[in-house]
Amino acid sequence: MTYLVTGGSGFIGSHLVEYLLQNGHSVINVDNFDDFYDYKIKIKNTLESVKQSVNFQFTNKEEDIKKLISVVSPISSYCFYYQDIVDEEGLKKIFQNHKIDVVIHLAALAGVRPSIERPIDYAEVNILGSMKLWELCKDYGVKKFICASSSSVYGNNKKVPFSELDNVDRPISPYAATKKCGEILGYTYHHLYDIDMIQLRFFTVYGARQRPDLAIHKFTKIISENGEIPFYGDGSTARDYTFIEDIIDGIVKSIKYLESHKGVYEIINLGENQVVNLREVLSEIELNLGKKANLNKLPMQAGDVQKTKANINKAKNLIGYNPRTNFQNGIKKFMEWFLSKEI
Repeated sequence: MTYLVTGGSGFIGSHLVEYLLQNGHSVINVDNFDDFYDYKIKIKNTLESVKQSVNFQFTNKEEDIKKLISVVSPISSYCFYYQDIVDEEGLKKIFQNHKIDVVIHLAALAGVRPSIERPIDYAEVNILGSMKLWELCKDYGVKKFICASSSSVYGNNKKVPFSELDNVDRPISPYAATKKCGEILGYTYHHLYDIDMIQLRFFTVYGARQRPDLAIHKFTKIISENGEIPFYGDGSTARDYTFIEDIIDGIVKSIKYLESHKGVYEIINLGENQVVNLREVLSEIELNLGKKANLNKLPMQAGDVQKTKANINKAKNLIGYNPRTNFQNGIKKFMEWFLSKEI
């Protein structure tokens, strides 16, 4: 099978690419190395995902990406495209050059707080970029599509745990709104053009290669460097933290479900079903590092939700999803990666 993975050099994407290649599939990675965080991280992710242990000497972004392409090009089952999903003509060439069986769309502008400052950019990438992919799927007969949604669509939902049947008409950030739009538009393309589709609502994913702006990675780095953590609110905000290996398991099982069924449009929660508050996160990181955190206490920020928790009954019943990593073990695995990598 040939899978097109957008955002395949990111945190979740690079793990998925690695899994697919290890299991004998062909992968097309489409990533634009957005400046949301240091491009060097994505180069390292890409090399790790294709098992290339290259002593990579960094110079500047454009030259480094050319060098990366030269390193990964000889891999027969893997194609890398330095490509933006809002560039329809560039995407069209990829669909012309390859017979694609399934699209796994993970690329997006991420982050709740930045979306409040850049709402138009988020709409362009997360909504229009997705539509351009669906238009190409329509034109080139690609009938299977996995799309990354987000637990952010639930907003400050009063009913816990969050179910796929809950009303999600009140998103509290532009990021969440773009993900809700993606779900709605995805259904439209499913209805009009028979594109089988699963929208996966990810709940706070963490683990090796986690984005540096996310709390677990950010806190760990600051504590290890004796810095001061910007600590928003009283620490009672809580999340359903989901380990990366469980997320990949959920994506893979969703792909298998799509490949064996027709007439599919589903929205599925992928969470761990274990809620941990911010104080507990900090305490677990301190315990594993053997260091205390210095806190700069700040008020809650706009767009942040109070609590998330996934009802994962649908995921269990429909695709056989079964998360196995509790938070304490997940943090230990994350810490092993963090302490072994080059900081």
